[in-house]
Amino acid sequence: MGSTEKDGAMGKVVNDSTSSGAQHELQVGTRVDVRSRFVGSWTTGFEIAQVTENGYRLKRLSDGSTLPTVFGPDEVREERRSRQGLWWYR
Repeated sequence: MGSTEKDGAMGKVVNDSTSSGAQHELQVGTRVDVRSRFVGSWTTGFEIAQVTENGYRLKRLSDGSTLPTVFGPDEVREERRSRQGLWWYR
């Protein structure tokens, strides 16, 4: 299955239905993608601010704001780097 990307106001939105949530506990400072609760796509531009018993508190990299909700392990994955600079290499 393919994936699509587009830039949004909060970060880059990545549709990737083959991806699953975090497989292991992420550490504070790890850059992550977050699954949208509305459409299920992944959005980049966040990092782990705090690890809690129920999941993760996230910081938005664009403005440094800590989001007011806790995200479960199935809603967060380690950031996937884009190959935009290597468009000729597949």
